[in-house]
Amino acid sequence: MATRKRRLWFVVGAVIALAYFVIPYGCAPSKPEMVKPVVIPADEVDPEVWGKAYPEEFETWKKTEQSEPAGMSKYKRGFDADHMTYDKLAEYPYMALLFNGWGFGVEYNEPKGHARMLRDQLEVDASRLKAGGVCLSCKTPYAPKMQKELGVDYYAKPYKEILAKIPEKNRELGVACIDCHDAKDMSLKISRGFTLGEGLKAIGKNEKDMTRQEKRTAVCAQCHVTYSIPKDKEMHSVGLFFPWQGGKWGGISVENIIKVLRSNDANREWTQSVTGFKLAFIRHPEFELFSNNSVHWKAGASCADCHMPYTRVGSRKISDHRVMSPLKNDMKACTQCHAESAQWLREQVTAIQDRTMSMQLRAGYGTTTLAKLFELANKARAEGKVIDPALYDKARDYYEEAFYRSLFIGAENSVGFHNPTEAMRVLGDSVAFAAKGEGLLRQALATAGVNVPVKVDLQLAKYLDNRGSKKLNWDKKVEFKDPSGVQDMF
Repeated sequence: MATRKRRLWFVVGAVIALAYFVIPYGCAPSKPEMVKPVVIPADEVDPEVWGKAYPEEFETWKKTEQSEPAGMSKYKRGFDADHMTYDKLAEYPYMALLFNGWGFGVEYNEPKGHARMLRDQLEVDASRLKAGGVCLSCKTPYAPKMQKELGVDYYAKPYKEILAKIPEKNRELGVACIDCHDAKDMSLKISRGFTLGEGLKAIGKNEKDMTRQEKRTAVCAQCHVTYSIPKDKEMHSVGLFFPWQGGKWGGISVENIIKVLRSNDANREWTQSVTGFKLAFIRHPEFELFSNNSVHWKAGASCADCHMPYTRVGSRKISDHRVMSPLKNDMKACTQCHAESAQWLREQVTAIQDRTMSMQLRAGYGTTTLAKLFELANKARAEGKVIDPALYDKARDYYEEAFYRSLFIGAENSVGFHNPTEAMRVLGDSVAFAAKGEGLLRQALATAGVNVPVKVDLQLAKYLDNRGSKKLNWDKKVEFKDPSGVQDMF
């Protein structure tokens, strides 16, 4: 009997043990398959292919298509749900006078984000595209390939002709994954050797020696810089270069840029109507201002730290590819380093920008006033009056120095925040140069017997109206509304 019981218990125990091992495997769901890696071809441009391998980053990148939060930035509004165009010439009327004579004086709008960068060009007045295919250099990921294949024709051929070489599907595609990343391992890369690559050579900086943190700025510096489009005798574009010669990594000054631009007549791309002077131009020098000994640069911060802060997506931490101002992202980038509240930090940014804008208006209107005096002097010359050439030439020298400095900060997209002390220094020098030039030219005009009014009529409405079909909505009743009162000084 005892033996039978022992056998029974043995069988029961064996069944239980078997069940213990079998049931979990028989009832549990099958083991999930490993995610198969996505191989991205080295020359793949389409972001959707990259998105299959990096879906979280791809989803944040797609948000650059969306409207930005309204009311978050006082001076850089981007675009809202209605894709409102903000006309900078109407907002800052002195620019309409200073830029009269070429495309920027016809239409100059706030940009609407990376996703719309090429569409902005397709919608802008055609006069802004006369430079040719070179205008696509920062707008399409196909630019490096086209420049390599076409050579000088890439720069000089008509814009629409070069645009047509882009596959139709991606003809409105702005900055994409391939612009910043190597498809093999997602490492950061400089894709535009024909622009930034040449600029780095000029300042003795080698991409191969860059740290990862330096590259997190350098990939942005491929486009967020100023550049010149040299012209041949027929005014056809023949290249694109960064006026950095004589500068260094971490020290590309506005004085150096102006010296380079003024040293070669090929850099003088247009003729200013009001003065008749042939001038160069300065475009969005974010990298140059930020890298020139700013507080954040010295602290080791990169562009990506502030404009692409790390964010959580599920259990993963990724770099937010919806590239935008910290002001429009609840100051998340700032609070990752600063202990103060987001509201306190926001107020600090606005205070810096308010002070910069006050000085920007002084520099802009001071330069504009001097431009109108040159118009008066040129008219007097045409009527046979003798204007002292030495005084005239020196005043012109001061005028160009004032103009380029005012333009440098006006075109830079942080309203001074990327480097507050440098921005105020540059604008202060602009005001000083304009005042010195005005004094000399008034002396020359008075000596020639020309009556010069104490307050010069800038005739800004004339320049705002003289823009053909691109007279965007602006209210003449508030055209000269200036809360700081600066405009009334001129």
